[in-house]
Amino acid sequence: MSTRAQRPPGVDTDTALLSVGDLHVTFPSEAGAVRAVRGVDWELRPGEVLGIVGESGSGKSVSSLAVMGLLPDRAHVSGSIRLRDRELIGLSDREMSDIRGRRIAIVFQDPLSALTPVYTVGDQVAEAVRAHNAPKISRAAAARRAVELLDLVGIPNPAAAARVFPHEFSGGMRQRVVIAIAIANDPDVIIADEPTTALDVTVQAQVLDVLSTAREVTGAGIVLITHDLGVVAGFADRLLVMYAGRAVETGDVDTVYHRPRMPYTLGLLGAIPRLGDRDKPLVPITGRPPSLVDLPPGCPFAPRCPVVIDACRTEEPPLLPIPDTHDEAHRAACIRVADLAPADTTESTVDVAGRIYRTESTPTAPAGGERGELVLAVTDLVKHYPVTKGMIFRRAVGSVHAVDGISFDIAEHETLGLVGESGCGKTTTLMQVLELAAPQAGSIHLFGQDVATADKTTRRRLRRDIQVVFQDPVASLDPRMPISDIIAEPLRLYGISADRARARVAELLRLVGMSPEHAARYPAEFSGGQRQRVSIARALALEPKLVVLDEPVSALDVSVQAGVLNLLAELRERLGLSYLFVSHDLSVIRHVSDRIAVMYLG
Repeated sequence: MSTRAQRPPGVDTDTALLSVGDLHVTFPSEAGAVRAVRGVDWELRPGEVLGIVGESGSGKSVSSLAVMGLLPDRAHVSGSIRLRDRELIGLSDREMSDIRGRRIAIVFQDPLSALTPVYTVGDQVAEAVRAHNAPKISRAAAARRAVELLDLVGIPNPAAAARVFPHEFSGGMRQRVVIAIAIANDPDVIIADEPTTALDVTVQAQVLDVLSTAREVTGAGIVLITHDLGVVAGFADRLLVMYAGRAVETGDVDTVYHRPRMPYTLGLLGAIPRLGDRDKPLVPITGRPPSLVDLPPGCPFAPRCPVVIDACRTEEPPLLPIPDTHDEAHRAACIRVADLAPADTTESTVDVAGRIYRTESTPTAPAGGERGELVLAVTDLVKHYPVTKGMIFRRAVGSVHAVDGISFDIAEHETLGLVGESGCGKTTTLMQVLELAAPQAGSIHLFGQDVATADKTTRRRLRRDIQVVFQDPVASLDPRMPISDIIAEPLRLYGISADRARARVAELLRLVGMSPEHAARYPAEFSGGQRQRVSIARALALEPKLVVLDEPVSALDVSVQAGVLNLLAELRERLGLSYLFVSHDLSVIRHVSDRIAVMYLG
C-alpha cells in the first residue's frame, strides 16, 4: 500500500480550503422524505487528505455530489459549502460549471463510465484543458498539454497513448486518465469517490501514488471516499466515519485506528481480514443500516450496537470531543464513549472489537495433514488468442498468451486461492475449467474425469457438481425474476419437482442466513451483501462438490465482506465443499485458503 505522502512545501495549511457546515440533503420519495445527509460538518486544508468512510448508504457520495453541485433538481440541499470565502450553495448551474473542473475536480469510481467511448483519451484530456482556458489556449497547445498530463500520471509512451480509445486501456490505466482530466486545471480540491474499488492491490497502489503526485504538483486538498479502510490508513491524514447520513467519529487517522470510541468504527475495523489472524473468524456488524425515511428517536446505530443501553434509544448523541484525552480533534457520537476506551493503550483495536462483537458460529480453521482425493487437476493448461489484422482478408500477426502452461489441483474440502493482477489469466483459467471442453493444450480432470473425453451425459453430470459465484451479483441475477425463481432455476433444469424446489429454496435461504419470507422479492430490493448471498444459494442449489468463486467480495463493504467470508467458511465445513477462490486481496486469500497459487503473465 502507498505510504502517506507529505504535504507539499510552502502550502498554507492553517486556512480552510473547503468548509462544509451543517449540510443537509433530502430527497422526496413515495415513502416520504429521505434524509440522506443530516448535519455533516468537515473542513479540508490545502495539501490535506480527508478520508470519508462508511457502509453503502451512509451518505458519503451524496455529500460529495452536493459539494460538486451535481445532485438532481429534486434534491433539497441546505447548510453551507464554502470554497475559501465563496458560498457554493445557491449558485446557478452556470456558475457551478465555472467552478467544476477548474476549482473542484472529481474522480469517479468507474472510469469506463466516466470516459466517452467514441473519443480518444488525448481528446478528452485536451477538452478538459480547453473547457476553462479557451480561446486563450489553442487546440494544438491543449493536445500538447494532454500528453504532458498523461506522462505526469505515469502512462507509458504518452504521445501514442493519447491516440488510444478508453476501451483499449486496462482499468488502472483508465483511472489514470480520469485523474489526468481531474488535475488538468490545477484544482484546489480533488474529490476521489471510491477510486480504487475492485482494482488489484498493485493497481490500487499505483492509483494512490498518482493521486499523491497530483497533490504534490497542484497543492490540492483531497477528499477520499471509500469503504476500504486499508486504503485510508495508508493515504489519508484525517478520517471521518459516516453512518445514517451523519458523522459519528472523526479525528487523526492514527488516533481513530488505534483508539476508536464509536462502536460502529470498532465494528468496521474488526471486520477487516488480517494476514496474521487466519484462524480467527471475522466479526461483522449484525443487521442492516436503518431506513433514512423515518428514523426512530435515539442513536440510529442502537439496533445493531452490541453495547446499547436504554439511554441510547431516547436521544441521538451529538459529535463531541472525547473526554480524558489531549486530542481535541478526536470526536465521537456515542454516550458510552468513555466505557469503550481500551484499558491498555497497546491493546489491539481488533481484539477490543472481537470482544464487543460476537459471531453466532465460529468457522473451523482448515485442518492440516494428508489431502483427500482430488476434485480438480489442471495440468499444463494453455489458452492462446490469435491477433489478426486486416478488414476483409484477416491474417494472424501474433497471439496473446492468456494462459501459458499452468498446473494446479484442489483436493476434497480444500480451498485454493488464485491471485494475480488484472490480465494475468485468472478469469481465462476459470472459464476454461467451467467450459468443460477440451483445452488447446494440457488437460483438465474434474472428479477424475478428463473433460476432453467426456460425452454429453457426462458433461451434464459434471456441471451439476461444479458451480460458480461471480464478482457482481447485480449483473449475475436477473432483475426481472424474484429470487425464488432465480434459486430454483437450476433445480428445474435438472428435473426437480416444483414442490421439492420450493422447499429447497426455503432451505437454501435459511442456509445462507436469509429469511424464506424474502423469496418473493426481487434482486433490486436487497443490499449488495444479500444479493451475493442469493448468488451463493443458487450455486449451492444442486449440492455441488466444487464452487468457483470469482472475486466474490471485492466490491462489498468490509462488514458485509466479513459476513460473506464467514458464511463461506461455515458452508465449507457443513457441506464438505471445495473452493477455487479468485481474489486480488491477499488478506482475504490468506484468511480463506489452504493453498495459494500466484499467476503472472499467464
